Amino acid sequence: MIETCLPSSVVLEEISRTSGRRAVLQGFGDTQSAVAMVSGHNQTIMGVVRLLQTEDTFVADGCIDGLPPHSIHGLHVHDAGDLSEGCSSIGGHYNPLGTPHGGPSNPTDARHAGDLGNIVTDGNGRATFRIVDNVLKVWDVIGRSIAISEKEDDLGKGTSPTSKLDGDSGKPIACGIIARSAGIFQNPKRICACDGVVVWDERDRPLAERDGELPNTSAVRTERISSRKRNVVANFNCCGVGVCFLYLLLL
Repeated sequence: MIETCLPSSVVLEEISRTSGRRAVLQGFGDTQSAVAMVSGHNQTIMGVVRLLQTEDTFVADGCIDGLPPHSIHGLHVHDAGDLSEGCSSIGGHYNPLGTPHGGPSNPTDARHAGDLGNIVTDGNGRATFRIVDNVLKVWDVIGRSIAISEKEDDLGKGTSPTSKLDGDSGKPIACGIIARSAGIFQNPKRICACDGVVVWDERDRPLAERDGELPNTSAVRTERISSRKRNVVANFNCCGVGVCFLYLLLL
């Protein structure tokens, strides 16, 4: 049992480092959860944002790779889940009350509901974050999109003409549709019957199209069957805003 306020990606890496085994996230949250697979043009930016609704708070937990090192970018929920033109067709920030742009700490009438502030990258261009919000609800954003902007969000405090529109944060450079996801023990489905890979067990598997050939599924299946697995339920204390759960599988 683990109590922490760290993002799930940090916990997974630490468990893998200390146990010597790969940890895979198979469920997130004991209530309503959602997930967005985020990517940019030519998939140079890629990552996952997981959303969780506790009793009265909203948690956005994510890890994004491929951004410029030591950079700051706005994070926003957008109106539409339309990726027909990439991130150009997702609409503006989710703003059901028609209020001006602001920051996540602003009152409801001084921010968009979709304003989640900024994320910061490390020296490798990775942004790992965990944002707690008391305005958004998971069930209101499923089917919409979440996006990373090209610049830092000034949270509506700047002098630019666009400060009260989008925080002068520029256009979205990576985005993904928000879809409902499984909580603890809620999704036994597998991606592919041929290799038996479960939903969150694709972290370091090569895509078939990436190398122009299919992986050796029979070898993978044999490895899966012979591997010794152990399930772990991690209890996360969400910084005083309720309890979050992660269901982990050690391979």
